[in-house]
Amino acid sequence: MLDFNAPEFVVVAIVALLVIGPKDLPKAMRFVGKWFGKARAVARQFRSGFDTMIREAELAELEQQWAAENARIMSEHPPAALPAPEAAPLEADVHLVTEDAAPVMVEQPAITGDTPGVSAPKPKRARKAPAAAEVAVEPAAKPAAKPRARKVAAAPVEAAPKPAAKARARKPKAEAAE
Repeated sequence: MLDFNAPEFVVVAIVALLVIGPKDLPKAMRFVGKWFGKARAVARQFRSGFDTMIREAELAELEQQWAAENARIMSEHPPAALPAPEAAPLEADVHLVTEDAAPVMVEQPAITGDTPGVSAPKPKRARKAPAAAEVAVEPAAKPAAKPRARKVAAAPVEAAPKPAAKARARKPKAEAAE
């Protein structure tokens, strides 16, 4: 990889300043930085692809080792034959339905908040009733734009003296309430 020390970097910077010039140096630095960024992105993508291939090869190898170990264990300890389940009487398992029998209706259980792990359904929001009169109203036309007035420099005006402020007599609170 490239190895730059501080003095080498200073020499490269001075040569670049002399060759490129101070006016075009920022553009050149952006250009070089963009290409270094692209090169790093390509290297990062290559490295991640290579790491993925290695990981997949390791997983395939581990899977083969696991299959071999599993086969060895199964050959050492064969599974015992399980007894067959006893035959249950047919009358207990089969419910005969005749054509004339009425269907049995069962009430659905009510779900309450007391049941653990089951929450009650949330009530739905009611929509607002539509307006009494459903008359199509056209939107009002936009008012015409006001012409902008140009600011004209005003002639300096002499400052007129401000009139003296009148003193207000305040009423006491007791009198104001009456």
